[in-house]
Amino acid sequence: MPMPNLLDVQVRSFGKLIEEQTDPDKQWDFSLDRVFGEIFPITDVNENFTLEYVSSILGEPKYSVEECIERDMTFAAPLKAVLRLVVWDESGEEDEERRPKDIIEKEVYLGDLPLITELGTFIINGAERVIVSQLHRSPGVVFEENIHPNGSRLNSARIIPFRGSWVEFTIDINDICYVHIDKKKKFPATALLRAFGYGTNRELYELFHDTRSVKLTENHFKAGSEVEGAVLAEELVDEDSGEILLEAGTELDLDALGRIQRAGIDEVDVYTARKEGQRSTSPIIPRTIAKDPTASEEEALYAIYSLLRPGDAPNVETAREALERVFFNPKRYDLGRVGRYKINQRLGLDVPGGTTVLTRDDFVAILAYLIELSEGRGFTDDIDHLGNRRVRTVGELIANQLSVGLSRMARLVRERMSINTDPEKISIDDLVNARTVSAVIQAFFGSSQLSQFMDQTNPLGEMTHKRRVSALGPGGLSRERAGFEVRDVHYSHYGRLCPVETPEGPNIGLISSLTTNARVNELGFVETPYRKVSDGKVTDEIVWLSANEEEEVRIAQANAPLTDDGSFVNDLILCRERGDFPLLEPADIDFMDVATDQLVSVAAAMIPFLEHDDANRALMGSNMQRQAVPLLFTDAPVVGTGLEQKVAVDSGAVITARRGGEVVAVSAEEIVIDTGAVGAKDTDLPLAKLAQFDRYRLKKFWRTNQDTAINQRPLVELGQTVDSGEIIADGPSTDHGELALGRNLTVAFMPWFGYNFEDAIVLSERLVKDDVLTSVHIQELELHVRDTKRGMEEITREIPNVAEEALVDLDERGIMRIGARVKSGDILAGKITPKGETELSPEEKLLTAIFGEKAKDVKDSSLRVPPGMEGDVIEVKVFSRRIDDPLLEKEHGARIGDLRQWERDEVQRISEARDEEILELLHLQTVALMLRRGSVEPVFEEGHKLTKKDLSDLNLRKVDLSTLKVQNKEISSRIRSVADEAQMRIDRVRTRTEDQIDKVFQP
Repeated sequence: MPMPNLLDVQVRSFGKLIEEQTDPDKQWDFSLDRVFGEIFPITDVNENFTLEYVSSILGEPKYSVEECIERDMTFAAPLKAVLRLVVWDESGEEDEERRPKDIIEKEVYLGDLPLITELGTFIINGAERVIVSQLHRSPGVVFEENIHPNGSRLNSARIIPFRGSWVEFTIDINDICYVHIDKKKKFPATALLRAFGYGTNRELYELFHDTRSVKLTENHFKAGSEVEGAVLAEELVDEDSGEILLEAGTELDLDALGRIQRAGIDEVDVYTARKEGQRSTSPIIPRTIAKDPTASEEEALYAIYSLLRPGDAPNVETAREALERVFFNPKRYDLGRVGRYKINQRLGLDVPGGTTVLTRDDFVAILAYLIELSEGRGFTDDIDHLGNRRVRTVGELIANQLSVGLSRMARLVRERMSINTDPEKISIDDLVNARTVSAVIQAFFGSSQLSQFMDQTNPLGEMTHKRRVSALGPGGLSRERAGFEVRDVHYSHYGRLCPVETPEGPNIGLISSLTTNARVNELGFVETPYRKVSDGKVTDEIVWLSANEEEEVRIAQANAPLTDDGSFVNDLILCRERGDFPLLEPADIDFMDVATDQLVSVAAAMIPFLEHDDANRALMGSNMQRQAVPLLFTDAPVVGTGLEQKVAVDSGAVITARRGGEVVAVSAEEIVIDTGAVGAKDTDLPLAKLAQFDRYRLKKFWRTNQDTAINQRPLVELGQTVDSGEIIADGPSTDHGELALGRNLTVAFMPWFGYNFEDAIVLSERLVKDDVLTSVHIQELELHVRDTKRGMEEITREIPNVAEEALVDLDERGIMRIGARVKSGDILAGKITPKGETELSPEEKLLTAIFGEKAKDVKDSSLRVPPGMEGDVIEVKVFSRRIDDPLLEKEHGARIGDLRQWERDEVQRISEARDEEILELLHLQTVALMLRRGSVEPVFEEGHKLTKKDLSDLNLRKVDLSTLKVQNKEISSRIRSVADEAQMRIDRVRTRTEDQIDKVFQP
């Protein structure tokens, strides 16, 4: 099975956020439409105005990724929403359906949404950042068991929603079940059920028990009989006196049984267990009812209302609405599709997946399961199991922030609706304040714990950072409170989270990495692939299993020997079943691992012979590989693991050919591939030939976040034929398309005069001399020129008290020339700052009198090379808020010259393709009309048949193509469409050039 794209976890998730999906059932939980749909419509208190959501539009980014990095800007697109304001008619009758008086629809700008790049990063203020996926507790229901100091086991259940109140059911030492809503004061669980409409004791009993009639014999009145401890379903009346002997709901102890015997009653109705063959001895329901101070639905509603909010409820309806708002209102309470799936799966319910609020059946089923647990049936949940933890990916994290921003905006909209009561004057612009949304998004990308400055030391570090999964962050754990259990390796991590790669410090176990083949499914659970085994034979069918689905299956290892037809060689095969490793026969096996490196992350899988490595050292090795700086001369490893090329390609370090073809131009800056004959489907399109050339721009000495260099080098030669997907250019830390983090050196394990004592090493001088381990680092130094209180700072060559030798490499503006070799203390850009008005000495007064302004008081504040640094200047960039800044003339001139040259080249390319195609069409055609450009003089007379010689002498640039016609109407129409397409493309090129020139002049 080919390994999935290693960046899918980032790119796919963001794609789901912005993807337009018309079918609401197929929408992910975090698509933009769904986020807006949860907040809108917004209605004011009096229901006079309603603001509805129609659609959202994500525009095009203004600057490209490269421009954003260069200008320290954010790579983002404007997010707009089409909103509809409905003003309702107040004049209608009360019982009439209200009619809209006015409907206003408008497109509203909500701020810029940062976009993901092809490589799974975000450009925020010019720096590449990564949004790390978060591992958190899955919404749903969790059953737990605690040991009381006296040794008895106490069970509890907790309902965890995405949004809304947490509910906890606990059973105390006296077998009474209590409910806590949001950690508030506890109350008996039966009061909650009464409030949901199960008002009487009988209804409560019938929820959990069946009624059975028991004929009483002598044995029933003895200790330990089947009816001892049972609960009466009907009250018992003495037939002679009419006196009520025992109330319904009484627990039958020996004393009660004695009274029944004395009264001569020979048949009683008792409550029994729901499931056949199980004798319900659980006293939880009767004892909880006995403890419950409420006796009806109304009493329970009043009691719960007083716990939810201080003060008494004015009436039953208010109390019922308050309770329903807590659990059954989608705006207040949301389990999400995940929570609903988990509750249905755990309790065996069949509630539709779209119901993301709780139902009354959920509460009953949870209590029923708690009763089963107390009777020793069922099982409690392991909160560290990956079936109970899910991953919030990029798309969901951004959607959550959008939701927060929109909720704040909705609150403001409601406030403004109540202030602007005049329906004539109200407008959408007055109601919507977009700053609330953009402020939340900016804060998340700029300062959230999960938005991190990308580790870009080498391609492996980049890849690992994007595949990282963190249990920290908002809504997650904190490193101070996380215990050993949550950090530990769990059997459900197999094939999902790497057991090796994790940090060594206080974050150990809280930050993990996805394994090589893992993927995150649409519910947020991590899945891993297996080969299906059917009737003892391994098939090629791949099945992806989540941790919960894997619980009931048996899985063979990837290295189990197989015959050619897929049968197992051995009679007994070592398998995995939950956390156990049984030896099983082939017929009992369900699945088989797809690869041996399936259980570790990309970084750990890069270590050859990982199985011989000690776990602690493997952890250090996989972490330290990410710190290797890209070398000047790379060298692919002699011993690899086969993953080197996959990492190099998926990380984007190398360039691969989109389509096969022949290399027609290659330079350090660009590779052009002619993809050859255009396919038949393309020939119908005019100028299809233009699409046959693929151009690849190479990155030359780009600076990374860690100041290492990204430099791509072509691997192909002129005239070489390449296939689709072939690597055509190497990048940092790669050698012929393979990841190459170090060098293959000869190493001796031996003492050398004590020089290599303990952790010291001795290196050959040749390694230094031949630049074997030399790396290039790019440092960016900035100089700001400000307008101070004492006057304007100035960039200049005229720096006081500086010798002329120090200014040799500065240009006329005072800026260091590109290519100059500089060392510590050298001036990179000369700058003078005005000094304060100080008392002049007699000598200075004399100089001022002689030279006038020239001797004004300035101090040298030039940008100098910091201590310990030496290198070459490779680029100079000047940015200014003022368009007419004289410093920018040189920069602007060069940049505009490049853009104009690009425009000329593109127009030339389009024109040549147009002329070639039209000349082919004109061959042997009879002229109907062919005029010279700008005149009415014909090039060829009507009726002239065009020969090969005519066409070779014909310059189409001098022909008016808009009027060109031949007698074959089909060919004329084709010529027209080719000319129009060419003109459209040329116009597009010119427009783009003008836009780029405008950007040059923008500060």
